[in-house]
Amino acid sequence: MILCFLFSCNEKRQSRTVEPSFYYWKSVWNITGFEKQKLDSLKVKTIYVKFFDVAWDEATGKPLPAAKWQAISYKPQSGFSIIPTVFITNECIQKTDKSQIKKLSENIYSLILEIKQANGVDSITEIQIDCDWTESTKEKYFQLLNNTKHQTPDTKLSATIRLHQIKFITKTGVPPVDRGLLMCYNMGNLKNPETRNSILETDELKKYTGNLSAYPLPLDIAFPLFNWKVLYRNNVYTGLIEGLPQSVFTSSFCTQKNNRYYVLKDTLLQGYGLKKGDMIRDEQSGIKEVLKAASEIDRYLKNTPLRVSLYHLDSVILSKYSTHELESIYNSLR
Repeated sequence: MILCFLFSCNEKRQSRTVEPSFYYWKSVWNITGFEKQKLDSLKVKTIYVKFFDVAWDEATGKPLPAAKWQAISYKPQSGFSIIPTVFITNECIQKTDKSQIKKLSENIYSLILEIKQANGVDSITEIQIDCDWTESTKEKYFQLLNNTKHQTPDTKLSATIRLHQIKFITKTGVPPVDRGLLMCYNMGNLKNPETRNSILETDELKKYTGNLSAYPLPLDIAFPLFNWKVLYRNNVYTGLIEGLPQSVFTSSFCTQKNNRYYVLKDTLLQGYGLKKGDMIRDEQSGIKEVLKAASEIDRYLKNTPLRVSLYHLDSVILSKYSTHELESIYNSLR
């Protein structure tokens, strides 16, 4: 009995099938040779492409699309399965009258087809809707998803799932879709100056995983690769600074403590006006933290096939990771 017990404890679980994929979150499809080489090396065949955003327009008092996707390089679907992804703000759902939700879903689907045709996307097997819905908007949002699904009976419909929607499932509900995609990032309080890393922090993630194994939808997973810097003035969140390399933060105008920079004098830095006393928090998606988060998530996932996505496909971002490191993220869930 003891030997049997020891054997079962050390028995390795059966391997899981993992499909590698990426998000493409730019309005123009113009994949570089470097990006294409990374995709080929990682054997990526599936890409979630943001087709457009939907936001509430105060001037017209209605939801309007923005940042429509267009292809200017080679045919997007050459060797790839493209999954149209539409980001819709929670404010948009909140302010759209319930009687107009059906029309909104029709407009969204119509624009997806228009962009598909205009950019040479041959076929669509899945559509994804990305919205950080809440308890107060779930009824209208789920209605929108149902209406979209009725328009696409032969196409799978997926929705992004935030960690708080897993933890507070009784309040936020489960969206009426075929699959969910769990976003393992942007989990911390961005606006709190005491937060260590709002993009990804495994200790924070652990607070939300209690209901994960019982979640009724089949789940795919997404992990971050991006980074940004968070600016605070007078200890109040002021905004995000993106695209600034570490090399620009010199001792001539700032001092560093851990992942924070403290501005010593007024400075104009590549178009950003910084004031004496400002604090800038440097947030990264380090490979060690990503793998640590993947290990935590793996404890709760069912041993079924899943798609693992990285956010997002960009030369500057990818240059910070070796192919081996990116492979290790996919492999960590196999």
